[in-house]
Amino acid sequence: MATREDATLIVQILQWAAMSGLNEALGTVFSDDFDPETAKGSDPHVRTVLNFGEAVGTFVKQGLLDRELVLDMWAMHLTWKRVGPVALKMRERSGEPRIFENFEALARSALVPAGA
Repeated sequence: MATREDATLIVQILQWAAMSGLNEALGTVFSDDFDPETAKGSDPHVRTVLNFGEAVGTFVKQGLLDRELVLDMWAMHLTWKRVGPVALKMRERSGEPRIFENFEALARSALVPAGA
């Protein structure tokens, strides 16, 4: 169950997201002409979305932020579908399997019913 602390952190995350240009970045990655398979990790909008998802995923993983509240706020699984292919390519190229792992785990958890 989400707490007032979770809500306070969410408000701070929303402020950070606004300052980092997340809304514009999401507009780009959800536009009809964005292709998840050909997108590049060097695209600043893709990087903004990936970094946001990883930060939020890390907070959830570490128990600092309520998973259900996050999944009510953001469609992490849909966002991962748009930028996940870029993250997977970055992992492969770098040989580092942990790149954006917390974003991916959070997105995958959205597909599992709470308490399952």
